[in-house]
Amino acid sequence: MSAQSFTAVYHDLAEAVKDIWGQSVKIKSRQSVFGGDINESYHLLLTNGEEAFVKINRKAKEDFFRAEANGLAAMGNAGANVPKVLGYGKTADGAMFLLLDYEKNTFKANDYWSLLGQMLANMHQSDTAKFAKNGIFGFCEDNFIGLTEQINSPKSDWTEFFRDARLGTQMKLADHCFDKNDRERCQHLLDRLGDFLTNPKYPSLLHGDLWSGNVMTDRNGRPMLIDPAVYVGHHEADLAMTELFGGFSSAFYGAYYEIIPKDPGYEDRRDIYNLYHLLNHLNLFGGSYLASVRRILKKYMG
Repeated sequence: MSAQSFTAVYHDLAEAVKDIWGQSVKIKSRQSVFGGDINESYHLLLTNGEEAFVKINRKAKEDFFRAEANGLAAMGNAGANVPKVLGYGKTADGAMFLLLDYEKNTFKANDYWSLLGQMLANMHQSDTAKFAKNGIFGFCEDNFIGLTEQINSPKSDWTEFFRDARLGTQMKLADHCFDKNDRERCQHLLDRLGDFLTNPKYPSLLHGDLWSGNVMTDRNGRPMLIDPAVYVGHHEADLAMTELFGGFSSAFYGAYYEIIPKDPGYEDRRDIYNLYHLLNHLNLFGGSYLASVRRILKKYMG
């Protein structure tokens, strides 16, 4: 996959609406949609009766939604069910926006969680050669985890990638939150990371930010993946985050492990993968996450 998507780039939301639906079409109304801590989200009703969904961010960098569009395209190319991206760009007042097809979800399929487990496992088994160049792990461009820039420089060793591009980067950003003991524990874990992590049998395209809020129901009641922070890595990293905040049913794990069996020692590695997300939450949302970060750092001091 190229680092560039083929999605149209617009200089105004009204311009995007006219280009997609016709010059006479305008936004008739917009209704705020709850969800997420990073973006404003709206359900748009157009004058021709069509509907759309738009995400707006007034603090994001210019490539923020381009990276998200490319991440959705990557997951779609790997077989996942993702929303259709219609375009991205800037609003008239300078905010960044991402325009998506509107998925009205009124019901959930009876086998919803099994379908999600199967879809994720199949995505994890897809070929990743087109997503990470010059290395096995990483991605064809840097992107974002929340508003934090996510480094995806390719590496051939999983432990090295996770140390340098994931934990080490977030630890540096969080340094102002740490005391002397925290810093020593961080360095201890980075130095010993190879004692805990192992290279996967094959690299996997990851969603990268897979908590329950980043899964939704499409108009047919099927699971759909949204808001990715994609990269190629170890499939366990996605699985670990599904357990960080909960919300995934046993049917999801049963269906997933039927396709990709659980590797021995996964529970010993799970907190290391989730430390990345807790550090990012610490950096984005503040000190309420420091206790959870410290708990994991202390766990791996032995």
